[in-house]
Amino acid sequence: MTLNPTSPPNHHRSPRLVSRACGAAAAAAAMAPRDQSCGDGGEVDPEGGIEAPLLSSGSSFFQDPAHEDGDGDEEARRRRRRFLLAGRSQSNTTSQVALVGVGVCPIESLDYELIENEVFKQDWRARGRGHILRYVALKWALCFLVGVLSAAAGFVANLGVENVAGAKFVVTSNLMLAGRYGAAFAVFLVSNFALTMLATVLTVYVAPAAAGSGIPEVKAYLNGVDAPDIFSLKTLVVKIVGCIAAVSSSLHVGKAGPLVHTGACIASILGQGGSSKYHLTCKWLRYFKNDRDRRDLVTCGAGAGIAAAFRAPVGGVLFALEAVSSWWRSALLWRAFFTTAMVAVVLRALIDFCKSDKCGLFGKGGLIMFDVTSDYITYHLVDLPPVITLGVLGGVLGSLHNFFLDKVLRLYNFINEKGQKYKLLLAAVVTICTSCCLFGLPWIASCKPCPSDTEEACPSIGRSGNFKKYQCAMNEYNDLASLFFNTNDDTIRNLYSAGTDDEFHISSILVFFFTSYFLGIFSYGLALPSGLFVPVILTGATYGRLVGMLIGSQSTLDHGLFAVLGSAALLGGSMRMTVSVCVVILELTNNLLMLPLVMLVLLISKTVADAFNANIYDLLVKLKGFPYLEGHVEPYMRQLSVSDVVTGPLQAFNGIEKVGHIVHVLRTTGHNGFPVVDEPPFSDSPVLFGLVLRAHLLVLLRKKDFIPNCTASALDASKQFLPHDFAKPGSGKHDRIEEIEFSAEELEMFVDLHPFTNTSPYTVVETMSLAKAHVLFREVGLRHLLVLPKSSKRAPVVGILTRHDFMPEHILGLHPFLFKTRWKKVRFGKSAFTNLVF
Repeated sequence: MTLNPTSPPNHHRSPRLVSRACGAAAAAAAMAPRDQSCGDGGEVDPEGGIEAPLLSSGSSFFQDPAHEDGDGDEEARRRRRRFLLAGRSQSNTTSQVALVGVGVCPIESLDYELIENEVFKQDWRARGRGHILRYVALKWALCFLVGVLSAAAGFVANLGVENVAGAKFVVTSNLMLAGRYGAAFAVFLVSNFALTMLATVLTVYVAPAAAGSGIPEVKAYLNGVDAPDIFSLKTLVVKIVGCIAAVSSSLHVGKAGPLVHTGACIASILGQGGSSKYHLTCKWLRYFKNDRDRRDLVTCGAGAGIAAAFRAPVGGVLFALEAVSSWWRSALLWRAFFTTAMVAVVLRALIDFCKSDKCGLFGKGGLIMFDVTSDYITYHLVDLPPVITLGVLGGVLGSLHNFFLDKVLRLYNFINEKGQKYKLLLAAVVTICTSCCLFGLPWIASCKPCPSDTEEACPSIGRSGNFKKYQCAMNEYNDLASLFFNTNDDTIRNLYSAGTDDEFHISSILVFFFTSYFLGIFSYGLALPSGLFVPVILTGATYGRLVGMLIGSQSTLDHGLFAVLGSAALLGGSMRMTVSVCVVILELTNNLLMLPLVMLVLLISKTVADAFNANIYDLLVKLKGFPYLEGHVEPYMRQLSVSDVVTGPLQAFNGIEKVGHIVHVLRTTGHNGFPVVDEPPFSDSPVLFGLVLRAHLLVLLRKKDFIPNCTASALDASKQFLPHDFAKPGSGKHDRIEEIEFSAEELEMFVDLHPFTNTSPYTVVETMSLAKAHVLFREVGLRHLLVLPKSSKRAPVVGILTRHDFMPEHILGLHPFLFKTRWKKVRFGKSAFTNLVF
């Protein structure tokens, strides 16, 4: 059956039901509201051909990837990339693809709703206490494995960076000590170039989803958006190897973001019950073949990633809660804390193992841990003005960082969309320029005499230390080389060092600040694994030192403490996280005495930056085109009811439906949910029975448990199907309607949908405000929200709301008069920001 809406003058949809006797075939299928990954959101013409998907304005922009082939599909992806990231769209669109890593991929929504049908009800009734205990024990066992494996991945990443980058710096430093500066530069440049190309080639040709930090993808997934290969095994491997190569290449990128993505990959792979593609399955993990449990595991994995990056278990839990998770509950808090605790224990054991020089160069730099070595940190009322200044300027610099990064990413994607070779070329240009800056800029600095009161060797011998000799004479050091010619971790450690107020010249700090600020912006967005957390910490530490040098005479605080507060200020200004960043900073520095100052700086910087633009991860999510549901509703949504955004026609099925019609609808549409309506003679009037999912229909069709006519009695569904038959597949091949073959006789048969239909889908009446429906949709974690008519004399269902119906582009396309209301505040903020910059 097809529900065809009419459009009265008040714009409310009043569908009329086109009845079919006992599921007779319809002339043509009709697309439902947009929700599907490949090909959802289009219209079907009278001949059955599929038109282009709808954008917010209702116009065609590109052909749906699911119904294109050859060059058309590639051209569609290119046009989609340009539309997403070339500056023509300032936020996410309502189409069904997004930029995952550096590749345009189809996306779909996740099913977090509990299905209540006859098959699942019988399964729950059959479960005993042993099944429940096994399920609970497996959840904790999986959290344990996620923690252990995430810690191992973090250890391997740090081990690789410390040894690869350490060997590079040792060889280069030895050549410089011998006066062979040209050979030293050649080794430095070639090694950086080779490492960058390794990371880029692996990402571009093996796993495009591994590019970037991965945090926007994790954030979108936990909001209910899925895409192929986000958490696949090849993405995991390329993420780890590429992260080691990228960070070791001296690019201004970090490993915190990639480790968050790595932890999420590990959690997703463990929680999907193995892989049918690689013949790795486990019957005990079949309980977790659903999006709800997998979402919880991925949340724990994301927190474990931060814990592994910074040895900050509490900070990892708070990061998952504050930065990436859209749904949270107390039971998840316990499991996330247990996971990060396992990370801390395993890392501690591995680091102790490496203290006896069993891990090469690892251990001399080690995992990030910056001990603020002042025994007593004291501060007074006179220290507040410098700290407040640090917070205000940090908010301004953080918002500027987000602004410039947004523009650079749009420029990069103009280049990247030209093809894979251009991605390699862009990475090559950036790494060559970075190597020239890191090696060349220290030559402009003046040599400083070694301090007489230091316990550290001066000049430093080897790969780390505060006193790099570089081109200076004996008993002298180059302070700018101590910053440039180190790994990011060692540079941060140098800047955080207490009692080093006179070790850096203000001109050196100024040069390093501007260089690291812009190198961090230009290094992110390349086609390789890269994080933002550590570069922002590094730039913020430099900024804090600079402020301490300029106004430190008005304060009693140490310059090293100014550096710590500067990192907090820039993190608050760019990422807008407060609680999690505060705890991570405290766990990094191992000093609770700084808590009041760190809290004050974070609150001020976040407040200032919020006046200009959004946090960096929200900007990246929108820039990539993910249909992300915000936690707040736009004011104009209160002026609309759900019937104002419901579009049709709507495709529905009878309770006993003809196989041929189901096959036709599945082949010509891309929807994931279909209302099931009982009609006479099975009911006195058309009645909504529930909602059936595409995935469940595919299972029914593949099983071919059909009945000869619409009046025949169906077999007991519980004997023919098990709940595990309807479980979500892992990384193996998913079912597709094109892969199922039917005979002419089978197409004329019928299937009883009643035992497989969710009889209690979430519904709203058509007069409910769109704002209220948005809150329900997001808080419950829905994929489909059925809209029912106000009057009982009309068709039993008006339409289906999906996440794309809540996107501003879709709403404003239907109701352009709301545009000024929607964007007035944004235009004011942008104007203020432009005036400040220029």
